[in-house]
Amino acid sequence: MMAHYPLHHLLHNPSSFISLTLPQHSPRLQTLSLPKTLSCHLSSSHNNKCSSNSIISSLTKIHSKPLHFALSGALSLCLLFGGAQIAEAATKAGVNKPELLPKEFSTVIDVAGFLSDGQEKRLVQEIADLEKDTGFKLRVLAQNYPDTPGLAVKDFWQVDDSTVVFVADPTFGNILNFNVGATVDLDIPRSFWSRLAGKYGNIFYWREKGEDASIESAVMAISSCLREPVGANNCSEVK
Repeated sequence: MMAHYPLHHLLHNPSSFISLTLPQHSPRLQTLSLPKTLSCHLSSSHNNKCSSNSIISSLTKIHSKPLHFALSGALSLCLLFGGAQIAEAATKAGVNKPELLPKEFSTVIDVAGFLSDGQEKRLVQEIADLEKDTGFKLRVLAQNYPDTPGLAVKDFWQVDDSTVVFVADPTFGNILNFNVGATVDLDIPRSFWSRLAGKYGNIFYWREKGEDASIESAVMAISSCLREPVGANNCSEVK
């Protein structure tokens, strides 16, 4: 059983979104009226009310940096905790391209070309050390939908309850998207993933720093979090 947003949705077309809810850590912004194109829903799998492009367009027209940050975090939350209707619609538009998988096993698959060879090697080593030390499996897929192996990664990586699948895709607006295994979910507070996405995944961060910087920062933050002793305050900071 996988927790958080279903893996199949992260690997499919994010063409429909539910109404956005601002993060709980931004109380001053919770009552703001969102642009009309940001308040959208999916009434059925055949009735798409708005697209990721319209959301991103609206975000770029807002001139308040605090609001920029909050809305980008809200977009990530929407993807992480979206309704069953969205998942159902995504399933019908699935992508499964095993031919895009590497010939040899790798914990990092970069079909989008965001990472240099050196960066990819560093991430592979960090992930290997993390798995050896903790037993948790982190897997990274960098893609530009629809150019993605899609569901083929599930068998390729043998995704299970101890796996975190990190899909980096700028199509989503917020580049950081996660599918968290049930075992991991028991130890890591869900707020960590939304805070991580809000810090390193927002559209303004990766457009300025680059997609590679977002991916590297997120991997290091996840590694740090998963190494922390389980307790009331574990993963309370995104490092």
